[in-house]
Amino acid sequence: MNTSNLFRIALRAINKNKMRAFLTMLGIIIGVASVIAMLAIGQGSKQSIETQISEMGSNMIMIMPYDANSPGGVRMGPSDVQTLENKDYEDIKNKAEYVKAVSPNATSSGQFIYENNNYPSTITGVAPAYLEIRQLNIESGYMFTDIDIAQNNKVCVVGKTIVDNLFPNGQNPVGKIIRFNSIPFEIIGVLESKGYNTMGMDQDDVVLAPYTAVQKRILSINYLRGIYCSAETEELTPKAVESITKILAANHHISDPNAYDFEIRSQEELSTMLTSTSDLMTILLACVAGISLIVGGIGIMNIMYVSVTERTKEIGLRMSVGARGGDILWQFLIEAVMISITGGLIGLLLGFFASYCLKVFANWPILIESWSVIISFFVCTAIGIFFGWYPAKKAAKLDPIEAIRYE
Repeated sequence: MNTSNLFRIALRAINKNKMRAFLTMLGIIIGVASVIAMLAIGQGSKQSIETQISEMGSNMIMIMPYDANSPGGVRMGPSDVQTLENKDYEDIKNKAEYVKAVSPNATSSGQFIYENNNYPSTITGVAPAYLEIRQLNIESGYMFTDIDIAQNNKVCVVGKTIVDNLFPNGQNPVGKIIRFNSIPFEIIGVLESKGYNTMGMDQDDVVLAPYTAVQKRILSINYLRGIYCSAETEELTPKAVESITKILAANHHISDPNAYDFEIRSQEELSTMLTSTSDLMTILLACVAGISLIVGGIGIMNIMYVSVTERTKEIGLRMSVGARGGDILWQFLIEAVMISITGGLIGLLLGFFASYCLKVFANWPILIESWSVIISFFVCTAIGIFFGWYPAKKAAKLDPIEAIRYE
């Protein structure tokens, strides 16, 4: 019996029991759709994390103070530790290898006030290079300069969230004087909007000022609460970290790495951690969705068993007129695979539609990779073969005489 005849027989059998065939496909349809949607969510989240980290500066390096000798093992917050100094910033800026830009960091939280409007936020003292490190751009006005830093000038650059809350009537904030608690600062620039990142942080809720002004006029301190750097390229980040570590260890006269009074973290570490977490969640989601595929496969096996039982006499007649056991096996196996693949194709379409709905209505990051579609298709085929094989084998082994007599 040739292959085309086997396909026609399988199609005829499926067409004869349309509703039963559809209900059999339903498990496969739901399973494939779930796998496509779950993988799309997982891959979309991973891409979104990578994009956000890239926007923050994929080659960014953060240096924070650390109290290695805190009593009782209780770690103090960075704002309470006085281990990073202006000299550390200057030495990293002038001596560190593979480092493209450096900015100190000194922050203070408080209330920003303009006329009758106020808004709680944080003022961040930085150097002009901070814009390059964090990949920020000025939308209007200009960034403060090294002269402002040298003179401790009370000027600042603000984000869109600050503008919206302090100037709700659409006024141009550039040139206006706002107060941080009771200290006046002149707005000289407004940053381009970056919106919220993947972790839900408002990247526009920012006020940047010369770090010397924040140190001396607000905090009355002579140490730093952090240093931000960017490596020349993302690939050179480890070498840049190594160079920075040597400079700080020499400045602080520390030879034991376990006694370092500073911590260095890179975006590469954060990216690896977040993407590995995202990959794990994607695998878990796909495994949960894949259970539906297994259930669908069991449904195919059950229906094929029923089909073999219902058509026992038909099998006997075919074998009595010359059909071989292999022909009968392929007949039922092709039927099982056709049910599985058809359900898989419908599931793919449903998965695409579900993913699109999640993107449009739930505003979730979605990314459908071609490999997820290919894998789903091959899994459907494998399920049809795996769960259809045993019933088909049973049909092929029927005794023709007993089959004809079967009632």
